[in-house]
Amino acid sequence: MSNTINTQQNAASADLKVPSLNSPQMRRILASSFIGSAIEFYDFILYATAASLVFNKVFFVGMTPSVALFASFATLAVGYLARPLGGIVFGHFGDKIGRKGVLITSMAMMGGASTLIGLLPPTAQVGMIAPIALIALRIIQGLAVGGEWGGAMLMALEHAPKERRGFAASFANMGGPAGAVLATLAVSAVTLMPEDQFLSWGWRIPFLISIALVGIGLIIRLKVSESPLFLALEDKAEERKTPFMEVITKYPRSVIRGTLVGMSSYTVQGLMTVWAISYVVEEAGMDRTAVLNIKAIGAALTVVGIWFAARYSDKLGRRPVMMVGIAAGAIMALPIMWMLQMGELWLFAIALFIANGIIQATIFGPFGAFTAELFPTRIRYTGASLVYQLSSTVGAGFTPMIVAGLVLLGGGTLWIAGGVWAATFIVAGLAMRGIKEGREADLEAEEIS
Repeated sequence: MSNTINTQQNAASADLKVPSLNSPQMRRILASSFIGSAIEFYDFILYATAASLVFNKVFFVGMTPSVALFASFATLAVGYLARPLGGIVFGHFGDKIGRKGVLITSMAMMGGASTLIGLLPPTAQVGMIAPIALIALRIIQGLAVGGEWGGAMLMALEHAPKERRGFAASFANMGGPAGAVLATLAVSAVTLMPEDQFLSWGWRIPFLISIALVGIGLIIRLKVSESPLFLALEDKAEERKTPFMEVITKYPRSVIRGTLVGMSSYTVQGLMTVWAISYVVEEAGMDRTAVLNIKAIGAALTVVGIWFAARYSDKLGRRPVMMVGIAAGAIMALPIMWMLQMGELWLFAIALFIANGIIQATIFGPFGAFTAELFPTRIRYTGASLVYQLSSTVGAGFTPMIVAGLVLLGGGTLWIAGGVWAATFIVAGLAMRGIKEGREADLEAEEIS
C-alpha cells in the first residue's frame, strides 16, 4: 500500500513539473511572442502596402507608371534580401548569448527605421537622397525582421510542453498576419483622405504610430524569461563554433528542403497581399479602401487558419497538415488568377480569402515548429531563422516583381503567372517528401536526425 501511495505521489509531482500553456509565465511568453511579432510585421507589411499604393508616386517620380511601380517593388525586395542576413547575424547572437536580448534589439531597430520612413521627405524636395534613404531604411527593416521571427517563435516553443509546441510556436506566426491587419487598416483609414493630402502626408501617419507600438512591445518583452533549453546549454556557448557554418555544413539538406517548402506559403503572401492589391486597384479600377479592407479581413482569417492548422499539427504531425495546404495551392493557383483577372471586387475577395485564409494558413500554421524541429538547440535560432528568411526572401520578396514581369510578358494575361505559381507548390510538395516528421523529435538531443 505504501509503495502504491508513493508511486501516486511521484506521478503527481511529475505532473506538476510539466509546463502548461495556461500558467501565468507561459501566457506572458505566448503574449510576448504574438504581440512582438505583430508589431514587427506591422512595420514590415506597412511598407509592402505603401509600396503598392504610395512610393511609386512619392519617391519614384518622373517615370512611367509601370516602371515606377516596378522600382517601388524593387525596394520591397531589398528588404527581403536583407532578411536572411538578419537571420544569420541575429541567429548567431541568439545561439551564443540568448534569445531575449536579440529580440529586444531587433524590435528597437524596426521601430526606429519605420519612424524615419514616416519622416522621409519626397524626391520632389530632396532629389535622389529620398529613394536612397528609403532603400537604406528598408534594409534596416529587413535585418530587424530577419532576427525577430526565429527568436519569438523559439521563446514560445522552447518553453512549451512537447505535445503543445506546434501550437505554442504558431503564436509568432499568428503575429505576422495580425500585424498585417493593423497595417492594412491603418493605411485604409488614411486613404479616406483627399488624394493630395494622402500622398502628401496622410500615408506617413501609420509609420509614425510605430514608435508607440514598439514602446508597448519592449515593455512586454523585457518581462519574459530566457529560454530554458538555451540556459541548459549556456555554459557551452563559447565552446561552439560559428552556428551559421555548422548549419550549412551539417544540415544543408534541411535548409534547402525547408526553404523550398516555406516558399510556397510566402509566394501566396507576395502575390496576393502585395502584387494583387496593386493590380486590382490600378488595372481593374477597384476602390482602394474597399480592397484594403478585404485584405485586412483576409489577414484576420489567416490568423484563425494558423490557429487551427497548428493545433492539428500537434495531433496529426506537421507534414500531413502542411501537405493539405500545398496541394490546395497547386490546385487553386489558376482558378485564383482567373478570379483576379475578372476584375470583380467580390471575386477578388473570394480569391484572397482562399489564398490567405486557407492555403497560406494551413502551410504556415505548423511552419514554426516544422523549422525548429530540423535543428538542435545549439544552432536552432540560426537554422530556423535561415530557413524562414530564405523562404520569405525568395517566396515573397521577389514574387511581386516576377509576377509583374510575367504579366507584361503575357500581354496582360495572368495565366503564365498562375502556371508558375502552381509550379512552386509542386516543388514544395516534392521537397516535403524528403523531410522526416518532427512532431516527436527530442529537442534536447545533441543532434537531430
